[in-house]
Amino acid sequence: MDDTEAEDRADALFHALADRTRRDILRRVLVGEHSVTALAANYDMSFAAVQKHVAVLERAGLITKRRSGRENLATGEVEAVRSVASMLGELEEVWRGRVARIDELLATEGPTGTSEGE
Repeated sequence: MDDTEAEDRADALFHALADRTRRDILRRVLVGEHSVTALAANYDMSFAAVQKHVAVLERAGLITKRRSGRENLATGEVEAVRSVASMLGELEEVWRGRVARIDELLATEGPTGTSEGE
């Protein structure tokens, strides 16, 4: 996967997780497989709206769907959730590195904002 593909994947993941209904759907299907019909019963919105949320999660790779008779069954993809956690971990490391550099700069400056020893 090249950098552009990786960034597109990150965009899709974070877009999918930006909505509270989608996060709730993901929580439910990570616990166990649910039919889209059963998922829709949990929300005060149309079945079609829930289907659209499920489709966004599926495109992002956070869930998979399979047919069982007349039902679509959704299951959470743990590895995709782990990749989100990994991305957030990388961002945290960047942030911690910047904070550490700021701490180092502050430690080398005297109380008047000049380097010690000037």
